[in-house]
Amino acid sequence: MGNQIKLEPDSGIPLNIIYEDKDIVVLNKQAGISVHPSENEPNKTLVNALIAKYLEIKNIGEDPLRPGIVHRLDKDTSGLLVVAKNQKTFEFLKKQWQDGQVVKKYLALVSGCLNKEKGEIKSELTRSSKDFRKRMVVRPEKQKDKEIKGKLAVTEYKVIKKYKDFSLIEVYPKTGRTHQIRVHMASLGHPVAGDKIYGKSKEKPEGLTRQFLHAFYLKFSLSAGPLVFEADLPSDLEQVLVKLDK
Repeated sequence: MGNQIKLEPDSGIPLNIIYEDKDIVVLNKQAGISVHPSENEPNKTLVNALIAKYLEIKNIGEDPLRPGIVHRLDKDTSGLLVVAKNQKTFEFLKKQWQDGQVVKKYLALVSGCLNKEKGEIKSELTRSSKDFRKRMVVRPEKQKDKEIKGKLAVTEYKVIKKYKDFSLIEVYPKTGRTHQIRVHMASLGHPVAGDKIYGKSKEKPEGLTRQFLHAFYLKFSLSAGPLVFEADLPSDLEQVLVKLDK
């Protein structure tokens, strides 16, 4: 169980810190690393690296395995992540996330060409009964029959560029459900390229070794006022687009 995991500091994991003050640390998370420990992955996570560098965050937050962690990114998603250094800031930020006051934008490459240049996906999401790793869209007919309950998820998107078999889109999740962007794009028939759980394994461009999803923009407030951060597309994803352009 989670409470049996012993949280060990690990200074061997690199942290790409793009901003830091007395209250927060903002990271540009690399792909391929989980944010916090779990039964399947009890160490080698960002949290292990964070407590090695910032011992003071060890008791911050609501979950001993997620000290200072206000929000999370999937293991194979790169991009911006904010960590609280004290309890007051953690609670201040957590409320903004819960109230939908945070602006998050992602870049995603999805399979196929979307019919609309922009759109909004709104549905309830719940955990899949067939695969514990997956989330699924709750269909209205199933809500009536089996009373499957989900949580509302809202995602906006706009097309940035179209390629022969893929579309580069900017995605703006207005809620923060687990796997939200990945489930919503797959529900449209345009899964994120390289997504091993919701995608079609054959449908990925040359050179792509993970899901093409990057959290590039983050806007939230601290007591002194709003803060905005941007993170360029990592070189592995940039190279995929260069090849698609040829």
